[in-house]
Amino acid sequence: MPRAPWRRRHTTDNPRPAGRRWAGQLRRGGAFARQVLLVRVARRDDERGGMTATVIRPGHDYPGDPRTQFPSHYGIDRLTEAEIDSVVPVSPAIGPMGPVDDVVQPMAIPLLPGERTVARRFKFALVNGCTLASLSLGMLAIFLAMRGDEQTAAFCLIACVVFDGLDGALARKLGVASPFGAQMDSLADMCSFGLAAPVVVYASLAGTVSTPAAAIACALVAACAAIRLARFNVSPKDGRFFCGVPTTMAAAVLALVVLIGLPVPGTLQVAGVGLLAFAMVSSFPYAKLARLVKLPPWVWLAPVVGALVDVRLTFALLVLGYLASGPLLWLRQRHTA
Repeated sequence: MPRAPWRRRHTTDNPRPAGRRWAGQLRRGGAFARQVLLVRVARRDDERGGMTATVIRPGHDYPGDPRTQFPSHYGIDRLTEAEIDSVVPVSPAIGPMGPVDDVVQPMAIPLLPGERTVARRFKFALVNGCTLASLSLGMLAIFLAMRGDEQTAAFCLIACVVFDGLDGALARKLGVASPFGAQMDSLADMCSFGLAAPVVVYASLAGTVSTPAAAIACALVAACAAIRLARFNVSPKDGRFFCGVPTTMAAAVLALVVLIGLPVPGTLQVAGVGLLAFAMVSSFPYAKLARLVKLPPWVWLAPVVGALVDVRLTFALLVLGYLASGPLLWLRQRHTA
Protein backbone atom coordinates (compact mmCIF):
# COMPACT_ATOMS: atom_id res chain seq x y z
CA MET A 1 0.00 0.00 0.00
CA PRO A 2 1.56 3.37 -0.94
CA ARG A 3 2.50 5.72 1.89
CA ALA A 4 0.33 8.79 2.32
CA PRO A 5 2.08 11.92 1.06
CA TRP A 6 1.28 13.90 4.20
CA ARG A 7 2.80 11.38 6.58
CA ARG A 8 6.23 12.06 7.86
CA ARG A 9 8.92 9.63 6.86
CA HIS A 10 11.14 8.29 9.65
CA THR A 11 14.53 7.76 8.08
CA THR A 12 18.04 8.03 9.35
CA ASP A 13 18.76 11.04 7.17
CA ASN A 14 15.82 12.98 8.62
CA PRO A 15 16.38 13.19 12.39
CA ARG A 16 13.89 14.55 14.86
CA PRO A 17 13.92 18.37 14.77
CA ALA A 18 15.54 20.19 17.66
CA GLY A 19 12.28 21.97 18.32
CA ARG A 20 10.65 18.74 19.35
CA ARG A 21 13.43 18.05 21.84
CA TRP A 22 13.10 21.62 23.20
CA ALA A 23 9.34 21.17 23.59
CA GLY A 24 9.96 17.93 25.44
CA GLN A 25 12.18 19.76 27.89
CA LEU A 26 9.41 22.29 28.41
CA ARG A 27 6.98 19.52 29.19
CA ARG A 28 9.37 17.96 31.67
CA GLY A 29 10.04 21.36 33.29
CA GLY A 30 6.33 22.04 33.54
CA ALA A 31 5.73 18.69 35.17
CA PHE A 32 8.52 19.44 37.64
CA ALA A 33 6.95 22.81 38.49
CA ARG A 34 3.52 21.23 38.90
CA GLN A 35 4.92 18.57 41.18
CA VAL A 36 6.69 21.18 43.32
CA LEU A 37 3.99 23.84 43.43
CA LEU A 38 1.03 21.51 43.85
CA VAL A 39 -0.36 21.73 47.39
CA ARG A 40 -3.56 19.93 48.25
CA VAL A 41 -5.66 20.33 51.36
CA ALA A 42 -7.60 17.27 52.46
CA ARG A 43 -10.36 17.30 55.03
CA ARG A 44 -10.83 14.49 57.48
CA ASP A 45 -12.80 13.83 60.61
CA ASP A 46 -10.92 14.18 63.88
CA GLU A 47 -11.53 12.14 67.00
CA ARG A 48 -14.02 14.67 68.40
CA GLY A 49 -16.21 14.51 65.31
CA GLY A 50 -15.07 17.83 63.83
CA MET A 51 -13.45 18.57 60.49
CA THR A 52 -9.74 19.34 60.28
CA ALA A 53 -7.61 20.39 57.35
CA THR A 54 -4.40 18.58 56.51
CA VAL A 55 -1.82 20.07 54.19
CA ILE A 56 -0.30 17.43 51.91
CA ARG A 57 3.29 18.20 50.98
CA PRO A 58 4.25 18.26 47.33
CA GLY A 59 6.03 15.20 46.04
CA HIS A 60 3.93 12.71 48.04
CA ASP A 61 1.81 10.06 46.36
CA TYR A 62 -1.77 11.09 45.82
CA PRO A 63 -4.35 8.39 45.22
CA GLY A 64 -5.54 8.42 41.66
CA ASP A 65 -2.82 10.78 40.45
CA PRO A 66 -1.70 9.48 37.04
CA ARG A 67 1.60 11.39 37.31
CA THR A 68 2.64 9.29 40.31
CA GLN A 69 1.41 6.04 38.74
CA PHE A 70 3.02 6.62 35.36
CA PRO A 71 5.89 9.08 35.86
CA SER A 72 7.82 8.01 32.77
CA HIS A 73 4.79 8.68 30.59
CA TYR A 74 4.83 12.33 31.70
CA GLY A 75 8.58 12.65 31.17
CA ILE A 76 9.47 13.28 34.86
CA ASP A 77 11.43 11.47 37.51
CA ARG A 78 10.37 11.07 41.08
CA LEU A 79 11.63 13.94 43.25
CA THR A 80 13.33 13.40 46.55
CA GLU A 81 12.46 15.30 49.73
CA ALA A 82 15.70 17.31 49.56
CA GLU A 83 14.99 18.43 46.00
CA ILE A 84 11.46 19.49 46.89
CA ASP A 85 12.51 21.35 50.06
CA SER A 86 15.09 23.34 48.08
CA VAL A 87 12.53 24.84 45.70
CA VAL A 88 9.12 24.48 47.34
CA PRO A 89 7.50 27.79 48.37
CA VAL A 90 6.78 28.29 52.05
CA SER A 91 3.36 29.56 53.01
CA PRO A 92 3.30 32.20 55.75
CA ALA A 93 0.13 30.60 57.11
CA ILE A 94 2.02 27.47 58.15
CA GLY A 95 3.73 27.97 61.50
CA PRO A 96 6.90 26.36 62.81
CA MET A 97 6.71 22.57 62.94
CA GLY A 98 9.00 22.18 65.98
CA PRO A 99 7.71 22.19 69.55
CA VAL A 100 7.46 25.48 71.37
CA ASP A 101 9.75 24.28 74.14
CA ASP A 102 12.67 24.04 71.69
CA VAL A 103 12.67 27.81 71.09
CA VAL A 104 15.70 29.45 72.70
CA GLN A 105 14.58 31.83 75.39
CA PRO A 106 16.51 35.10 75.87
CA MET A 107 18.70 35.17 78.94
CA ALA A 108 19.92 38.13 80.96
CA ILE A 109 23.63 38.92 80.88
CA PRO A 110 25.11 39.83 84.27
CA LEU A 111 26.42 43.37 84.55
CA LEU A 112 29.39 42.26 86.65
CA PRO A 113 31.15 39.19 85.21
CA GLY A 114 32.99 36.86 87.53
CA GLU A 115 32.49 36.24 91.21
CA ARG A 116 29.54 38.20 92.62
CA THR A 117 30.64 38.82 96.19
CA VAL A 118 29.62 41.75 98.38
CA ALA A 119 33.08 43.32 98.13
CA ARG A 120 33.16 43.13 94.33
CA ARG A 121 29.65 44.56 94.11
CA PHE A 122 30.67 47.47 96.30
CA LYS A 123 33.70 48.14 94.09
CA PHE A 124 31.53 47.90 91.00
CA ALA A 125 29.06 50.38 92.46
CA LEU A 126 31.91 52.74 93.38
CA VAL A 127 33.27 52.75 89.83
CA ASN A 128 29.87 53.33 88.29
CA GLY A 129 29.22 56.03 90.89
CA CYS A 130 32.18 57.95 89.46
CA THR A 131 30.69 57.58 85.99
CA LEU A 132 27.32 58.87 87.20
CA ALA A 133 29.07 61.75 88.95
CA SER A 134 30.66 62.76 85.64
CA LEU A 135 27.25 62.56 83.98
CA SER A 136 25.61 64.65 86.70
CA LEU A 137 28.32 67.31 86.55
CA GLY A 138 27.84 67.53 82.79
CA MET A 139 24.14 68.18 83.29
CA LEU A 140 24.96 70.79 85.93
CA ALA A 141 27.34 72.50 83.50
CA ILE A 142 24.50 72.77 80.97
CA PHE A 143 22.17 74.32 83.55
CA LEU A 144 24.82 76.81 84.67
CA ALA A 145 25.61 77.78 81.08
CA MET A 146 21.92 78.41 80.41
CA ARG A 147 21.89 80.79 83.40
CA GLY A 148 24.93 82.65 82.06
CA ASP A 149 27.51 81.36 84.58
CA GLU A 150 30.08 80.05 82.07
CA GLN A 151 33.01 80.10 84.48
CA THR A 152 31.39 77.75 86.99
CA ALA A 153 30.15 75.58 84.13
CA ALA A 154 33.73 75.30 82.87
CA PHE A 155 34.84 74.19 86.34
CA CYS A 156 32.17 71.48 86.22
CA LEU A 157 33.60 70.28 82.90
CA ILE A 158 37.05 70.03 84.44
CA ALA A 159 35.53 67.95 87.26
CA CYS A 160 33.89 65.73 84.61
CA VAL A 161 37.34 65.10 83.12
CA VAL A 162 38.67 64.14 86.55
CA PHE A 163 35.85 61.69 87.29
CA ASP A 164 36.07 60.23 83.78
CA GLY A 165 39.71 59.37 84.29
CA LEU A 166 39.04 58.14 87.83
CA ASP A 167 36.39 55.56 86.95
CA GLY A 168 38.57 53.85 84.36
CA ALA A 169 41.59 53.77 86.66
CA LEU A 170 39.52 52.38 89.56
CA ALA A 171 37.88 49.74 87.35
CA ARG A 172 41.28 48.42 86.26
CA LYS A 173 42.83 48.62 89.71
CA LEU A 174 39.91 46.97 91.54
CA GLY A 175 39.37 44.33 88.85
CA VAL A 176 35.73 45.18 88.10
CA ALA A 177 36.05 46.28 84.48
CA SER A 178 33.09 45.06 82.42
CA PRO A 179 31.45 45.70 79.03
CA PHE A 180 28.57 47.36 80.85
CA GLY A 181 30.92 49.84 82.47
CA ALA A 182 32.58 50.60 79.14
CA GLN A 183 29.24 51.35 77.46
CA MET A 184 28.04 53.42 80.42
CA ASP A 185 31.27 55.42 80.38
CA SER A 186 30.80 56.09 76.67
CA LEU A 187 27.25 57.36 77.20
CA ALA A 188 28.38 59.58 80.09
CA ASP A 189 31.18 60.98 77.92
CA MET A 190 28.68 61.85 75.23
CA CYS A 191 26.57 63.77 77.71
CA SER A 192 29.46 65.51 79.49
CA PHE A 193 31.87 66.12 76.62
CA GLY A 194 29.69 65.81 73.54
CA LEU A 195 26.79 67.96 74.76
CA ALA A 196 27.76 69.93 77.85
CA ALA A 197 31.06 71.22 76.46
CA PRO A 198 29.51 72.63 73.24
CA VAL A 199 26.71 74.27 75.25
CA VAL A 200 29.22 75.95 77.56
CA VAL A 201 31.29 77.16 74.58
CA TYR A 202 28.17 78.43 72.83
CA ALA A 203 27.20 80.40 75.95
CA SER A 204 30.71 81.90 76.14
CA LEU A 205 30.68 82.92 72.47
CA ALA A 206 27.26 84.61 72.69
CA GLY A 207 27.56 88.27 71.80
CA THR A 208 31.06 88.02 70.32
CA VAL A 209 30.27 86.18 67.07
CA SER A 210 27.16 85.63 65.01
CA THR A 211 24.71 83.14 66.45
CA PRO A 212 24.59 80.84 63.37
CA ALA A 213 28.40 80.56 63.28
CA ALA A 214 28.61 79.68 66.96
CA ALA A 215 25.72 77.21 66.65
CA ILE A 216 27.29 75.44 63.66
CA ALA A 217 30.69 75.16 65.35
CA CYS A 218 29.20 73.78 68.58
CA ALA A 219 26.92 71.35 66.71
CA LEU A 220 29.99 70.16 64.82
CA VAL A 221 31.71 69.40 68.13
CA ALA A 222 28.71 67.33 69.28
CA ALA A 223 28.51 65.38 66.01
CA CYS A 224 32.24 64.67 65.90
CA ALA A 225 32.22 63.59 69.56
CA ALA A 226 29.46 61.06 68.82
CA ILE A 227 31.40 59.70 65.84
CA ARG A 228 34.61 59.56 67.88
CA LEU A 229 33.02 57.64 70.76
CA ALA A 230 31.23 55.18 68.47
CA ARG A 231 34.43 54.52 66.53
CA PHE A 232 36.39 54.06 69.75
CA ASN A 233 33.95 51.37 70.96
CA VAL A 234 34.37 49.21 67.85
CA SER A 235 38.04 49.86 67.02
CA PRO A 236 41.03 47.85 68.26
CA LYS A 237 42.85 49.57 71.10
CA ASP A 238 46.41 50.88 70.74
CA GLY A 239 48.41 51.32 73.92
CA ARG A 240 50.67 54.01 72.46
CA PHE A 241 48.54 56.42 70.44
CA PHE A 242 45.00 57.71 70.13
CA CYS A 243 43.30 57.61 66.75
CA GLY A 244 42.26 61.24 66.69
CA VAL A 245 42.01 63.60 69.64
CA PRO A 246 39.96 61.98 72.44
CA THR A 247 36.73 63.66 73.49
CA THR A 248 37.97 64.04 77.07
CA MET A 249 40.97 66.07 75.97
CA ALA A 250 38.89 68.15 73.56
CA ALA A 251 36.41 69.01 76.32
CA ALA A 252 39.27 69.91 78.69
CA VAL A 253 40.73 72.26 76.10
CA LEU A 254 37.36 73.94 75.52
CA ALA A 255 36.79 74.31 79.26
CA LEU A 256 40.23 75.85 79.81
CA VAL A 257 39.65 78.24 76.92
CA VAL A 258 36.48 79.45 78.65
CA LEU A 259 38.24 79.70 82.02
CA ILE A 260 41.34 81.64 80.99
CA GLY A 261 39.62 83.68 78.28
CA LEU A 262 41.99 83.76 75.31
CA PRO A 263 42.36 87.32 73.95
CA VAL A 264 41.64 86.37 70.34
CA PRO A 265 38.85 87.50 68.01
CA GLY A 266 35.60 85.58 68.07
CA THR A 267 36.00 84.43 64.46
CA LEU A 268 39.34 82.84 65.32
CA GLN A 269 37.78 81.13 68.31
CA VAL A 270 35.04 79.64 66.12
CA ALA A 271 37.69 78.41 63.67
CA GLY A 272 39.61 76.83 66.55
CA VAL A 273 36.48 75.05 67.79
CA GLY A 274 35.87 73.65 64.30
CA LEU A 275 39.50 72.54 64.00
CA LEU A 276 39.28 70.74 67.32
CA ALA A 277 36.08 68.99 66.20
CA PHE A 278 37.68 67.70 62.99
CA ALA A 279 40.75 66.58 64.97
CA MET A 280 38.52 64.25 67.01
CA VAL A 281 37.36 62.29 63.94
CA SER A 282 40.70 62.36 62.14
CA SER A 283 42.86 59.26 61.72
CA PHE A 284 46.06 60.97 62.86
CA PRO A 285 47.91 59.28 65.75
CA TYR A 286 48.12 61.36 68.91
CA ALA A 287 50.33 60.38 71.82
CA LYS A 288 48.65 59.42 75.06
CA LEU A 289 49.27 61.35 78.26
CA ALA A 290 51.13 58.40 79.78
CA ARG A 291 53.75 58.72 77.04
CA LEU A 292 53.94 62.48 77.42
CA VAL A 293 54.57 62.20 81.16
CA LYS A 294 57.55 59.93 80.49
CA LEU A 295 59.32 62.61 78.47
CA PRO A 296 62.61 63.97 79.87
CA PRO A 297 62.20 66.67 82.54
CA TRP A 298 64.02 69.28 80.44
CA VAL A 299 61.22 69.06 77.84
CA TRP A 300 58.73 70.39 80.39
CA LEU A 301 60.99 73.24 81.42
CA ALA A 302 59.91 75.48 78.54
CA PRO A 303 56.14 75.16 79.21
CA VAL A 304 56.64 75.82 82.91
CA VAL A 305 58.66 78.96 82.25
CA GLY A 306 56.19 80.06 79.61
CA ALA A 307 53.27 79.61 81.99
CA LEU A 308 54.99 81.90 84.49
CA VAL A 309 55.42 84.57 81.81
CA ASP A 310 52.11 84.32 79.92
CA VAL A 311 49.79 81.44 80.70
CA ARG A 312 47.38 82.19 77.85
CA LEU A 313 50.00 82.24 75.13
CA THR A 314 51.69 79.13 76.54
CA PHE A 315 48.38 77.26 76.64
CA ALA A 316 47.60 78.21 73.04
CA LEU A 317 51.03 77.09 71.86
CA LEU A 318 50.73 73.76 73.68
CA VAL A 319 47.33 73.06 72.14
CA LEU A 320 48.51 73.96 68.63
CA GLY A 321 51.65 71.87 69.09
CA TYR A 322 49.64 68.85 70.18
CA LEU A 323 47.23 69.21 67.25
CA ALA A 324 50.18 69.47 64.84
CA SER A 325 51.87 66.40 66.33
CA GLY A 326 49.23 64.10 64.82
CA PRO A 327 49.94 64.89 61.15
CA LEU A 328 53.69 64.89 61.84
CA LEU A 329 53.55 61.42 63.41
CA TRP A 330 51.41 60.22 60.53
CA LEU A 331 53.93 61.45 57.97
CA ARG A 332 56.76 59.84 59.94
CA GLN A 333 54.97 56.49 60.05
CA ARG A 334 54.33 56.61 56.30
CA HIS A 335 57.98 57.49 55.65
CA THR A 336 59.33 54.65 57.79
CA ALA A 337 56.79 52.08 56.50
